[in-house]
Amino acid sequence: MRIGRVTGQVTLGRKLAELPAASLLVVEALDVTALLGHDQGAHRAKADSQSLVVLDQLGAAVGQLIAVSEGREATMPFYPQRVPIDGYCAAILDQIEVEVPS
Repeated sequence: MRIGRVTGQVTLGRKLAELPAASLLVVEALDVTALLGHDQGAHRAKADSQSLVVLDQLGAAVGQLIAVSEGREATMPFYPQRVPIDGYCAAILDQIEVEVPS
């Protein structure tokens, strides 16, 4: 599971019938640098070449921090139905605390 910041939404012209009713979000996965400055909107120390597209049934908005499950774990809320997703918004995070080991 990763923590990410919602940066936008995906709009589909057509969708697969297997895809449940939900929003698709564009999410920036955060590293330690971004997590330490999350309340100021800090970005990653090194740019990531990819953003995540995440299925959201919780109603996350642009700018919010979310917990993202990926791969097989992302499909578990729909088991035994097969759903073609790679990322799922498992939680909207109100507050996080990051401790850096000294």
